[in-house]
Amino acid sequence: MASFTVVVGDPDSGMAYQLEADEQDANRFMGKEIGEEVDGSAVGLDGYTLEITGGSDDAGRPLNETVAGPNLEEVLMNERQTGYKPRRDGERRRITVRGREISDAVAQINASIVERGSTDVEELLGEGDDE
Repeated sequence: MASFTVVVGDPDSGMAYQLEADEQDANRFMGKEIGEEVDGSAVGLDGYTLEITGGSDDAGRPLNETVAGPNLEEVLMNERQTGYKPRRDGERRRITVRGREISDAVAQINASIVERGSTDVEELLGEGDDE
């Protein structure tokens, strides 16, 4: 079964939360692509909606939104993109990236909160009580 680390960014507070999605919860992410929305209950955020913004596979290769499907592909990059930062003007390089679709090979998924629930994020995750 698939399991993912899901890094959820909160645009209002600027905080990021690293959560786990195992087995059935991980299946909610399978087949989704970058830019699609997922129910937050998959990672314990009931009532929230998350948008998939990126991710990486086991080897650290980034998901690239220009590549269709879940497979690896070598892409010729000539400007700054996810996974490539040119060192000088005009530099081009062929970089191996994974497609934009979530599959078993993905180890980390990056997501952002799009719609909020009635309960605060810290309360749902049990954080902020350590005083």
